[in-house]
Amino acid sequence: MKTHILTEKHKLGIGGVAIGTAFENITDEEAQSILQAAWDQDIRYYDTSPWYGLTKSERRFGEFLKDKDRNDFVFSTKVGRLFTEVPESEVPPTMWKKPLNYDFRHDYTADAIKKSIADSLQRTGLNHIDIVYIHDLSEDQVGDRYPYFLEQAKKGAFKVLSELRDQGVIKAWGMGVNKIEPILDCIEAADPDICLSATQYSILEHEDAVDRLLPAVKKAGVKLVSGAGYNSGYIAGRERYNYKELIPKGMHEKREKIADIAKKYSTDIVHAALQFVLAADEFSSIIPGASKPEQVKDNADGLKAAIPGDFWNELKAEGLIYEKAQVPNQ
Repeated sequence: MKTHILTEKHKLGIGGVAIGTAFENITDEEAQSILQAAWDQDIRYYDTSPWYGLTKSERRFGEFLKDKDRNDFVFSTKVGRLFTEVPESEVPPTMWKKPLNYDFRHDYTADAIKKSIADSLQRTGLNHIDIVYIHDLSEDQVGDRYPYFLEQAKKGAFKVLSELRDQGVIKAWGMGVNKIEPILDCIEAADPDICLSATQYSILEHEDAVDRLLPAVKKAGVKLVSGAGYNSGYIAGRERYNYKELIPKGMHEKREKIADIAKKYSTDIVHAALQFVLAADEFSSIIPGASKPEQVKDNADGLKAAIPGDFWNELKAEGLIYEKAQVPNQ
């Protein structure tokens, strides 16, 4: 019996990529104000990873959550990399603007998964983790080592996380990846509960997920959480797409067309993007990151915004949304 730990009150969460200094050097104080804004907006699902900021984001979440009632929130983090403290001169180049002094290696064996969870508990100071995602076990992250690491995970991570769930040590587990194939591979080989679908489903790009991912998770009884539902800020006007500076051909025009139609219906593309993801039955939650408290409040406002059905009808009529995609008000 699968555990669906995320309820209606967890529809909107907060992700920890920006708090790990992905796009700018957010200070400890700024990180705490962002998380406080989330708490004040009744956001009770917090997702991070030791990868974000090379353990910095996890520590910041732990610092914020340490005095909160542990029953009041759901917390997820990730496994798949182990971290070793190194001199500053040996910190590898990464996407993080100001990471901590750590190096890392990918490891999806059972022992590595147990160690990763123990390390995360120590860094956060929490007494348990609700959801564990297997992080970046995907070709875009591990390249041609994907088949090797997938086999390692089948014998290690998949089995040990199911055991930890059955023992009540964690409540749920699944994949946390940027591609569809690893989720399909995991469903075929194991019994995950929930998967973090990072860059596979957004108002701008969702056709492949509608055709292949959503039917597969529905059949398996697996729920999804949306990470990068704004294509890592592109929908909000940032000139980066899915964590990269390369913008796919035709995407600028598509974004502008949707934004213009949104204005016509007195809404905006960010609010529409949030509601679009949550309209799909398979998604339990969306966890946009934030680099400012105001962004957190805007996401909360977006969840409640009234968007007319005619807006969605026009997007479909213009071919801006896939005809098979679920939309609100259906």
